[in-house]
Amino acid sequence: MGKIHVHEFVTLDGSYENPAFTMPYGFTDRMGEVLGRITGECDGILLGRNTFEMFGPAWSKRTVDDDPGAPFFNDTTKYVVSSTLDEATGWQNSEAIGGYDPERIRELKESHHLYISGSGTLVRALLRDRLIDELHLLVYPVVLGSGARLFDGLADLPLTLVGTESFDNGVVHMSYASTA
Repeated sequence: MGKIHVHEFVTLDGSYENPAFTMPYGFTDRMGEVLGRITGECDGILLGRNTFEMFGPAWSKRTVDDDPGAPFFNDTTKYVVSSTLDEATGWQNSEAIGGYDPERIRELKESHHLYISGSGTLVRALLRDRLIDELHLLVYPVVLGSGARLFDGLADLPLTLVGTESFDNGVVHMSYASTA
């Protein structure tokens, strides 16, 4: 049985919608190591349509010289959850799997360790259905007061804190495991 590993960049008030808020803080080598540990356990990427359409153009042309994460993002099979895409084109190794169906996700999880970044609508559905095994939040020291919030619409969601780590730029990595 595989696991679903989620990584999100969020503000102190839970906004994740536009990651431009991360730019003033930079991206430290230690943050890269954390993401490398998370992705290193995974053999599949699960994405919602919006994130797929944003990530594809950004990652598909990157090489390891541009970003050490490029081989993972480009070579790993991407499973795109979408009720509007018949095919996931424009980014190698991508497959549309239809609209959100918790049973289909469970089937994928039977044989894959899956990584998710972004994809807030998908992540909220997975949290609601108790399908996420590890939730990694990189929390930035800023309050936006606007934008989509990662936990909007969720209630009674018990999580267990399994680790914290802070970085020199003020970002804190908090790791949670599902208690369900």
